[in-house]
Amino acid sequence: MEEKNFALLIDADNTSSKYIKTIVDEITNMGITTYRRIYGDWNSGNLSAWKETLLEHSIVPVQQFAYTTGKNSTDSAMIIDAMDILYTGNVDGFCLVSSDSDFTRLAQRLREGGKMVVGMGRKQTPNPFVKACNQFKYLDVIGDAEKAEKTEKAAKAATAKTAAAKKSTEEKKRREQMKDFAEKVRKIAVENSEDDGWIFAGRVGSLLQTKYSDFDSRNYGYSKLSPLLEELSAYGFKTEKRFLNDKNPNSYDLYIKVKD
Repeated sequence: MEEKNFALLIDADNTSSKYIKTIVDEITNMGITTYRRIYGDWNSGNLSAWKETLLEHSIVPVQQFAYTTGKNSTDSAMIIDAMDILYTGNVDGFCLVSSDSDFTRLAQRLREGGKMVVGMGRKQTPNPFVKACNQFKYLDVIGDAEKAEKTEKAAKAATAKTAAAKKSTEEKKRREQMKDFAEKVRKIAVENSEDDGWIFAGRVGSLLQTKYSDFDSRNYGYSKLSPLLEELSAYGFKTEKRFLNDKNPNSYDLYIKVKD
């Protein structure tokens, strides 16, 4: 299967340089990055941390002067470049890295042009931009190592009572999260399952990404979809492994259905 070509466009004003490895790794897993550009006023001291990473990851800085105080001219430069690239027809998709809702219409326009749009930003990214993308990756969920380290240190320093209370809160939040996920899968299974009620796990994953642009199994603590779906046995589902090779217990297709 031929790899897709992507244009990676980063809004430096709204993205921390500490996420660069996560950004590059995520889009590289999806295809080839034909364009790698980052936009900002490089005369400003605010972007000094970015300068150290650009050569390492072969990202081209695009200078955009701040002509007027309080106006974000970076957005305009990135939008103009995106449209120029769209008209060349050299890419299959775009990766827009920003937590700014100003790129909502751009994402919609690129999709109207038949291109796949992957968004990346923080959890605070406005919902309209998230929904305008085919897929949206939360950088602070999947790549914020600094936050994870602080959380780990805080957990170790907590007293037994505080740790127990925190665990109880997290478990409750986890149950609510899984209930919500189970309802999403239930709806997909009811509407798309085979006559016998079973539906292939891979199809469930495709439909989840189509219906919910911010879906990612890592948001639920799993690196892959299959173990996440298997956890739904506690929420009214059955799973079945259909082995492809009798001699290899790890070679199978996973199916899921709503319990009768």
